Amino acid sequence: MRRWTGWGLLAVLTSGSGAGAQSASTLEAVRLHRADARTRAQADLQACETSRCADAGRLSLLVGTLALAEGDVEEARTRLTGAQVAEPLQPYLAYYLGQAHFYAGDAEAAAAAFGRALDKASPTLTARARTRRGEALLAAGKAKEAAPLLEAAATETPTVELLFQRAEARGAVGNASGQRADLRAVALRFPAHPYATEALAALEALKPPPRLSLAEHLQRTRGLLDAGATSRALEELETLAAAKLARTPVDRARVALVRAQVLFAAGKKKEAQEQLALARKGPPGVAAEAAYLTARRALKEDNATARQLMVALEKDFPKEGAAAEAGFFVGWLDIQAGHFEDAVKSFTAFEQRHAGSKRQDEALWYRAFAHLRLEQHPQAREVLDALVNRFPKSSLVPQARYWKARSHALQGAGADVTAPGYATVITGAPNSYYALLATERLRELGQEPPTGFPESPRPPTGQGVPPELERGVALAQAGLFRDAAEEVQARTARIRDAEQALAFAGALLRLGEFGSAHAVAARHLWGRAFGARAPDALAAFYPRAFENAVQSEATRYEVSPYLVWAIMRRESAFRPEVASAADARGLMQVIPPTARAIAKRLAEPEPDPAELFSPALSIRYGAWYLSQLMKRFAHPALAAAAYNAGPESAVKWVKDKGALPLDLFVEEIPFRETRGYVKQVLADLYLYQAFYGDKAGTAPRLSLTVPAPATEGVTF
Repeated sequence: MRRWTGWGLLAVLTSGSGAGAQSASTLEAVRLHRADARTRAQADLQACETSRCADAGRLSLLVGTLALAEGDVEEARTRLTGAQVAEPLQPYLAYYLGQAHFYAGDAEAAAAAFGRALDKASPTLTARARTRRGEALLAAGKAKEAAPLLEAAATETPTVELLFQRAEARGAVGNASGQRADLRAVALRFPAHPYATEALAALEALKPPPRLSLAEHLQRTRGLLDAGATSRALEELETLAAAKLARTPVDRARVALVRAQVLFAAGKKKEAQEQLALARKGPPGVAAEAAYLTARRALKEDNATARQLMVALEKDFPKEGAAAEAGFFVGWLDIQAGHFEDAVKSFTAFEQRHAGSKRQDEALWYRAFAHLRLEQHPQAREVLDALVNRFPKSSLVPQARYWKARSHALQGAGADVTAPGYATVITGAPNSYYALLATERLRELGQEPPTGFPESPRPPTGQGVPPELERGVALAQAGLFRDAAEEVQARTARIRDAEQALAFAGALLRLGEFGSAHAVAARHLWGRAFGARAPDALAAFYPRAFENAVQSEATRYEVSPYLVWAIMRRESAFRPEVASAADARGLMQVIPPTARAIAKRLAEPEPDPAELFSPALSIRYGAWYLSQLMKRFAHPALAAAAYNAGPESAVKWVKDKGALPLDLFVEEIPFRETRGYVKQVLADLYLYQAFYGDKAGTAPRLSLTVPAPATEGVTF
């Protein structure tokens, strides 16, 4: 059965929430995925039954769902059967009873329960209940009844499970072509899923069995490679070879290119290079891709060699898409090597040769940066002006304006020249990293920076809960937070305008659904927050999410709560259910190996990876880890860099470039992702401090000097 580790949160205001017999501590335990949540809920139910309170049905629903989540199917059936709940919860009671019946092996009873859920379901639950009823009917051998339900479900949400089940239903009702199409879709689009193997076997059993084309075999191979299933990708290539589908030199070159990628992933470098040599003999498109793959791999070992390969690629394949990327990397590698004169030439050539590239604004920035490092300040300002004028909507505009003002300062200009430029950055992009830098530069000049945000965030006032969110609140009050979050997300997807968005965001903040409030604001309230500087909109962008937990853990581990919030905002946008491609989980995006290392340091049992979705655990581990990073690196920029790229990378960058002032140091962080990460975390940290810090105290300052990290300290 599915584990409920990805619940979104909808915290309920416990004061006056009408939670009844469910104690606030029980709801909090459920909301934060604490291990004792089920025990607490059972105690509440027992107390309610003893006193014959009116909320026994709702408590039975909660206990039943928690038992179901832990795989205790019989307990779930016992608690859910016969429970009486209010109308908004009735379809959910039927739905979870259906789940319990299904996992207990009673498909017919499950189908009946899912049918009852459909009678009164909201649109959000309708899709789930319809799908599960179709699956239950299919499992009960009633394919004809299941088919229309699964047709609708798989059309609306074509997941691998639904496509496979629809294929089974289609086959049972005689829709052979539809069955074949679904099985092929499963095999091609989800090659690493167990159903893909079953789909291939089912295709092979058809008469006549359909055969995959060369392109389809390569699609499966790439999918397996992307999923990390390297050995299976190699097997797929062997199947392709046995089918003898690569009949032309062009086909053989395409296969060789994919085979090289798989062999590199398998650690078979020599064999991979042999395949690349074959691919480079293919048509220009394939040969250029092979040359680009060769050059990108060289970046991991020797930048000088990589540059030579990029130069050769651009020369040999000037009309291929890879040529533009290669040309850009030539200049970027010049920057990394500190060859700034060469970088100016390389980016100038790039701008001329690849005028249609989407990297034009970035190339202008790097050319200007090279001029800055050469202390060619007039030339740098000329290029920065070109960037702003040609690409006024580029995200690099605040960066260009800051460095234009900074170049004047580096050239010795006085405050009368530099200060207006810094002030423009603050007023134009008050939430940016460059506004923070400009603020510090103005303070160095003894000038008071302009106010970026006249008022601190103030949650929107409102009267109660919008009617559209009432069902979500009822679900949250019952402890069904996952269902509450889905209901809320469905409702917020239908927001029509900014005023409605503001009402929703305010209600969501009051209810503690910080991730949904932030998402609503990001879609609908950007202009109100950063254009009009409205405090009610800002509150959704910069909430004090999970405040009690953050303040408690920050105090325990002696780290700034504002740094915890800044990292949380960047890592998960306040959504506890987030998981990354690298298996980072939860609010603070802790990966399982790091969690195990932290648990060892804290002398506590290793957590199950599923527990990392718990906000309480994620905040605690994140706060501890940040405290250790700050102890070692003593600067939030370096702590953020280490949080994103690892402590050893941060140490290396300080060793190589730590003599530079902070603004130049950050610009020369070689990892693009980490560079952007550090900038946003710093901006958010200082905004949080300005918004919520001690108003009577001195405004926090950002040190523009890069400190040397301690030799001892956290290394993971």
